[in-house]
Amino acid sequence: MTKKANRNSHQLKSIASFLPFLRPYRKQLLVAAISLVLAACATLVVPLCFRKIIDLGFSDISHEQINLTFINLFAAAFVLAFASALRYYIVSWLGERVTCDIRKAVYSHIIVQSPEFFETQQSGELLSRINNDTSIVQILIGTSISMAVRNIFLLLGGMTMMFITSIKLSLLILATLLLTVIPIMVMGKKVRQLSRNSQDKIALASAIAGEKINAILTVQSFANEQKEIKAFNSSIETSFLASKNRSAARGKLTFVAILLGFTSIIAVLWLGAYAVINQEMSGGELTQFFLYAVIVAGSIAALSEVIGDVQRAIGAGDRLLELLSIQSQVQNPKEPIVPSSSANNAISIDIQGLSFHYRSISINALVDISLDIQAGEKIAIVGPSGSGKTTLFKLLQRFYDPQSGSISFDGIDIRRYKLDDLRKLIGVVPQDISIFSENAFENIRYGEENASDDEVIRASKIAFVDEFISKLPDGYSTFLGDRGVRLSGGQRQRIAIARALLKNPPLLLLDEATSSLDAESERLVQQALDEAMKGRTTLVIAHRLATVKKADRIVVMENGRIVEIGNHSSLVNNEGLYSYLAKLQFTDS
Repeated sequence: MTKKANRNSHQLKSIASFLPFLRPYRKQLLVAAISLVLAACATLVVPLCFRKIIDLGFSDISHEQINLTFINLFAAAFVLAFASALRYYIVSWLGERVTCDIRKAVYSHIIVQSPEFFETQQSGELLSRINNDTSIVQILIGTSISMAVRNIFLLLGGMTMMFITSIKLSLLILATLLLTVIPIMVMGKKVRQLSRNSQDKIALASAIAGEKINAILTVQSFANEQKEIKAFNSSIETSFLASKNRSAARGKLTFVAILLGFTSIIAVLWLGAYAVINQEMSGGELTQFFLYAVIVAGSIAALSEVIGDVQRAIGAGDRLLELLSIQSQVQNPKEPIVPSSSANNAISIDIQGLSFHYRSISINALVDISLDIQAGEKIAIVGPSGSGKTTLFKLLQRFYDPQSGSISFDGIDIRRYKLDDLRKLIGVVPQDISIFSENAFENIRYGEENASDDEVIRASKIAFVDEFISKLPDGYSTFLGDRGVRLSGGQRQRIAIARALLKNPPLLLLDEATSSLDAESERLVQQALDEAMKGRTTLVIAHRLATVKKADRIVVMENGRIVEIGNHSSLVNNEGLYSYLAKLQFTDS
């Protein structure tokens, strides 16, 4: 009993979770409710008119009475048509509007999650929830709820009029209709489980497709197109099987509900026919009772259909609630401080006892890191792959919070800054460059959304982007292709440098900023970076040691620890890890 209560409570919670999205549209809901009540009332008036037509239409009653009855019937039809059309428009509008709001809320919630959230999530599945699951909710809000309320109203009104017409027959039909509740409840639970399973399988197929499309060059370079087609087809067939099972269960539910409903009505009307023969009721009253019984049966049948939609929506709602309930591990402080550094000032960095491991991987990425960086200092960070260099950059941007230790900018713990304010202090040129499906102007302006076209072009010239962008068919207005497929690796990297320069931050983080450039471009961009680094604090990650010789200090990392600190000359003479790496790069084999 407790499990059943918890399940019902969970279902109500899932449906109630959409109420905040409906509250801003109270007026539209009121209009929809009024039109729904008018349509239902008009429907309930129709059997009364037919009773009068049958009982009075074949007697000596005046023509005026006949005409009045038909006029009333026409008026009921007009009200029914108008109210139904208005209700349909309003609830359809509400479904579309609320679905847009839900999609915006889900996307807004996802986009601010820390990178830790995306370690265990597939982008394809997230997109499936935003698109497919919200579409299912749209059916619920735009159609199913309206149909449910309308048919509940008709069910209650029809039952009331049946009792007014004949208490005896109504009690009999009520007893038989109650028998339909048990199979509907049992089969409805199965439909809900299959609906959730079907949605999960569809999301998995979307995730597989999204992942492979994003890595299309890798797929094709290894000639694995057929392998991926088979994998996707298999996933699609699995989702189809789950959908087929759901549809079969829902079809059985509909069959049982309609069959039992109409069987009970037919049995009771059978008895009603004998009541007319025995003159216990008139033919008009039996017709009225029959029409109300049809309305009641139709309402039950429609509700059985709605139950299937509700079950699917509950499954979709659960999946959306899972996303909306997730809270980022990295939160803004309750009382943030405003950074004192302006974009023209360098900042000092104090790292004390920093230790960190990714929650999805238990191995320590950083172990007891301590480093004091003066304002305006240029620090190079080198070391083997996996030594923790990029992880340190992520912590500086507060994508993650460390398990122990702290990072301070100008003596203030970065956890006291708002995330937006903190990240505005930092310009980043990452190793993995993201180019968006927009033109060159907008891709570079991503570094500073309020920058003018002239400012974009100025930053582009410093980063030597202008030399290739200006040669494109539409110049800076040229669409760069999905993920920048029209650009070389070096061109993408120079666009990233232009973004950082446009941002004009007090702290520059350069993660292999020249790794994809040819020798001539590297020389030119390095000159631009040297100019950009003046008056700013700069941290540079580089595997190519030739690019870090001019650094004020070089920090050598290995296995998440700092193992050496010094300049190029002193570290080469130390015969440590840096000396070993230098010999590998500068000595001919």
